[in-house]
Amino acid sequence: MPEDPTNAVVKRCGWARRALDVAYHDEEWGVPLHDDTRLFELLILEGAQAGLSWTTILAKRENYRAAFDGFDAVRIARYRTARVERLMANAGIVRNRLKIEAAITNARAFLAVRETYGTFDRYLWQFVEGKPVHNRWRIPSQVPARSALSDRISQDLSRRGFKFVGSTIIYAFLQAAGVVNDHLLSCFRYTQLAGPGGSAPR
Repeated sequence: MPEDPTNAVVKRCGWARRALDVAYHDEEWGVPLHDDTRLFELLILEGAQAGLSWTTILAKRENYRAAFDGFDAVRIARYRTARVERLMANAGIVRNRLKIEAAITNARAFLAVRETYGTFDRYLWQFVEGKPVHNRWRIPSQVPARSALSDRISQDLSRRGFKFVGSTIIYAFLQAAGVVNDHLLSCFRYTQLAGPGGSAPR
C-alpha cells in the first residue's frame, strides 16, 4: 500500500504510514474500549501478532472475525479438535497451532473472568481505576515495550489460565484498547484523547 500522503500535513505517530495503519491509528488505537467482544478480539489478535507485524494482522482481521465466529467467546470456548484442524487449513489467518489453541483456552479463561467480575471490561479497567493512562512521550524511542502495569496484568492473566499474554503482548493490548495512551505529544490524536492537560506517566 502507498504511504499516506497527508502525513506531511497531519502529525501522526511515525509507525502510521500505510493506509491500513493510518486508518487504525486515527480511528481506533488508543481509544478507550469498553466492549467485551472487542476487548476479547484485541486480546486474541495481539497474541496472534507475536513475531509478526501488526499490519499483517490488520490485513487479516476480517478473516479472523469470520473464522472465529465474530470473536464470540462462548462459541470459541466450545471449539474442539475438528475445528482446530479447520482453522489450521484457513489461509486467511495465521496458521500457528499454538496460537489457535491459545485462542480457545483464552475464551474459556475470559468467560471465567466474566463470571467473577460481571464483565471483562470491569476486570481490565480496575487496574487503572477506570481512567486511561496518558503518557507524554516526545520521541518513539521513549515508548516502552512493557511497563509495571503490563507486568502486573500479564501475571494476573497467566494465573487465570490465559496463554500468549506476556508483558510485551499485554502492553500492546493496553495501547490498542486505550487503557494506555501512547500517541506521541506531537501526534494530533494525543490532544484529542488526553486533552491539553494530559496526565503524567504512571
